[in-house]
Amino acid sequence: MGKYTNIDDPSAHFQTLRWTGNSSSPRDLTFDGNSDMQPDFCIMFRETGQQQRIITDSSRSWGSANNEITWDGTGQEGNTSGVNTGAYGWMGPSISNGMRTQAGYSSNGYSNTSGRNYYAATWKANNATTSSNTDGNTTTTIQVNQDAGFSIVLYTGTGSGSQTMGHGLGVTPNIIMTKSRSNALKWSFNSNVGSMVYGTNRMINNTYGIAVSDTNEVTSANSTTFTGGGSTAVNGNGATYVAYCFAEKQGYSKFGSYIGNGNANGTFVYTGFKPRVIVTKKVTGSVGSWIWHDSRLGQSTGSGTSTGTDINPATANQVMESNSNLMDDYGDIDFLSNGFKIRDTNNNVNTSGSEYLYMAFAENPFVTSTGIMGTAR
Repeated sequence: MGKYTNIDDPSAHFQTLRWTGNSSSPRDLTFDGNSDMQPDFCIMFRETGQQQRIITDSSRSWGSANNEITWDGTGQEGNTSGVNTGAYGWMGPSISNGMRTQAGYSSNGYSNTSGRNYYAATWKANNATTSSNTDGNTTTTIQVNQDAGFSIVLYTGTGSGSQTMGHGLGVTPNIIMTKSRSNALKWSFNSNVGSMVYGTNRMINNTYGIAVSDTNEVTSANSTTFTGGGSTAVNGNGATYVAYCFAEKQGYSKFGSYIGNGNANGTFVYTGFKPRVIVTKKVTGSVGSWIWHDSRLGQSTGSGTSTGTDINPATANQVMESNSNLMDDYGDIDFLSNGFKIRDTNNNVNTSGSEYLYMAFAENPFVTSTGIMGTAR
């Protein structure tokens, strides 16, 4: 029998953190995982009040005022507010074990205003080192972490319905999220988990909408490339794009779906590790928001209450609802040593008979590479 996992310490590849702003500029924010990690991809938001979910990465130059894009918007790169281009270059650069708030952007509320609370989730790719990839019929610029199943892909569209782009993972990605950098267009979320199939249906990051039929975005993927259809969301002629590709790794990441039962004694989902972060999205039935769960933001205790693990302890479960720009207090989930269990009847996480996609990333593996059991909750 082979090793259960090749990733004994998920914090070498993925970490989250929370902080309270102090208005210093710049300011270094240090991770607290078992390993030091220099991140290459980050999703960040303010916990108090409304703020867009800002995405930056090292392939597109950390900290550039025209670098950021938003999960919950359609603006082109650098058009965070939808009005002011380049207004919120909030982070940069990454440091050897954390992130640095960008000088000059601490006072606008996006990263370090005094007394405000913030959150970031970060992934490691290849320490900002990119390379050209010619596996497809279009040359891409990639930054890859094959061990953790994550790559950042930059490319220029051709408008052809058969444009292929190399992703560098060495295995077929389970999830591909694509955004136009040069045009104000929707995100394209394509997947091969649950009922979702490349070339058959897709979802959009910045809407509540369920999966809909679509044969014109990411139409297929294999161990070396993915194919862009004729949709301008993924392949407009002369437009520039960024794609974030994820492939499942046992003991570290799990991508799948579950069926809701409408009961507070909800579905149990086996992941093979204790999750740190679980992202859920309704796929079938009525509409439902993207929900971001992190044990740092509060988790169910199984008795109707929940607690946070870091600053600003939760008095009720806190989740990031990406479409409303707000924190909320529904969607209770038990974070367990080998998976998670739904503890809420809210339609965004548990409508009876509806399918929900999930993306889960580990805090601890259930079993290490040497056969040692992971820690319980």
